[in-house]
Amino acid sequence: MNQLKTATFAGGCFWCMASAFDNKPGIGQVVSGYMGGHVDNPRYEHVCTGGTGHAEVIQVLFDPNHITYKNLLKIYFSQINPTDEGGSFMDRGSQYRSAIFYHSEEQKQLALDAIQQIDDAKIFDKPVVTQVQEAVEFFPAEEYHQDYHKKNPTQYKYYSLGSGRRSFVNRVWDEKSQKVFDRTMPEQKCTLTQTQPETPIIPNDDALKKQLTPLQYKVTRENATEPPFKNEFWNNKQEGIYVDVISGTPLFSSKDKFDSGCGWPSFTRPIKEKRIVEKQDNALFMQRTEVRSKTSDAHLGHVFDDGPDPSGLRYCINSAALKFIPRQELKQHGYEDLEKLFSQGAAQK
Repeated sequence: MNQLKTATFAGGCFWCMASAFDNKPGIGQVVSGYMGGHVDNPRYEHVCTGGTGHAEVIQVLFDPNHITYKNLLKIYFSQINPTDEGGSFMDRGSQYRSAIFYHSEEQKQLALDAIQQIDDAKIFDKPVVTQVQEAVEFFPAEEYHQDYHKKNPTQYKYYSLGSGRRSFVNRVWDEKSQKVFDRTMPEQKCTLTQTQPETPIIPNDDALKKQLTPLQYKVTRENATEPPFKNEFWNNKQEGIYVDVISGTPLFSSKDKFDSGCGWPSFTRPIKEKRIVEKQDNALFMQRTEVRSKTSDAHLGHVFDDGPDPSGLRYCINSAALKFIPRQELKQHGYEDLEKLFSQGAAQK
């Protein structure tokens, strides 16, 4: 497993911040929690009153070979109003302040540089007030706060819309200001491209159990099979890509998806064959070819030779092993280079 580093950010409600970083290539885990207060083992009901001094934060474990700290800062600043001294959007109080808790002198300097560059670019009418502080003890939030956007998608959607965060982000980070931000704070290049990691980025087993739903864990780690016709993507007809639910690696495209009648998502081919590992599976008194993700070693499903032309193959994949990124959100999630799949109408080889 690659050596993961830690980044900690406060930007208001940790539900929204966790959603912004979730499943980005190079990010192994995002945990919601509390930092920067004066009480041990704080609970949400006390933090949310502002009485403990803590800020709601997310702690991000990331692989610097795939995504750099500077690139994490770009994600962070494009999700917040860094000029708000009294909180974040509809959430008011010091517990919702914006702050960067650095874990090294390098992170501290990069954070300070980013703030200076944003101020110099005059993207906002007021100066950035985001605090830059040394990381102290991190307290994970209660389990029901972890991955809230996944566990409660409807409630999260209404909260996100009602908070004013989304409208602010769309209004401020338009194409013009994004170009200014990109010019003043260019991305650092990684050993591998940010959107297509080719080596495993796998949190430990306990972390995976927190990151994944029980079904996702059973499928990807225990080789389970979800019920046919009762899974998330078997009948999904939207344009987009399907990525590894653990590592975020792009695996399949809607351009190659077809209705096989089996009740699971079926594809004629992967986006890139080298991201798939095939293994002989003799379980259940059958001889089948199992399909696994190379980057996370997640069980995906099986491949059969009864598919349509041109490949004659049917990749029968569990929805629980995948996350779907709609075509219109590719850039938002860092997969803009895969737009060419839809403009050219062909998968990469």
